[in-house]
Amino acid sequence: MSKILIIYSSVHGQTRKIADHIKCSLSANGNDVECCSLDEAPKLDGFEKVILGASIRHGKHNPAVYDFITANLELLETKQTAFFSVSLVARKEAKNTAETNPYMQAFLEKTVWRPQVLTVFGGNLDYQGYSMMDRNIIRFIMWITKGPTAADTKVEYTDWKKVELFAEQLQAL
Repeated sequence: MSKILIIYSSVHGQTRKIADHIKCSLSANGNDVECCSLDEAPKLDGFEKVILGASIRHGKHNPAVYDFITANLELLETKQTAFFSVSLVARKEAKNTAETNPYMQAFLEKTVWRPQVLTVFGGNLDYQGYSMMDRNIIRFIMWITKGPTAADTKVEYTDWKKVELFAEQLQAL
């Protein structure tokens, strides 16, 4: 089996939750899997596969994601790699693939790194878990995109079957 590193950049915890789920799936198949946040990422040398996951906040991935890729590009290009993006936009059927998701397309425009596997997952909408500013910004965006705006809304849009399929793709790399 493989030695795998899963690195995530998460704001409200959903990307971390997805990364942990992927770790459990890959570990159950006999892989040696380490999962950590971007700011705790170890050197990539000892890993055969590297998976990077990042959430969207205010329409962008964390700039530290791009810094990490730039700093580790040479090593990333020698490994089997994957990238997943987590956003509320991916809740929509027309924007829930790597090819149709605007944030994934923006990611690909900003970096020369080309992982073997790309995917997007819907995030988690929990207005009560956000700061007042984030709550208002996200409610406004949801109003524009015809999503739920009730202040007590709590909806998990992550398709866990899709996460499992992604883990299977990673296993097969």
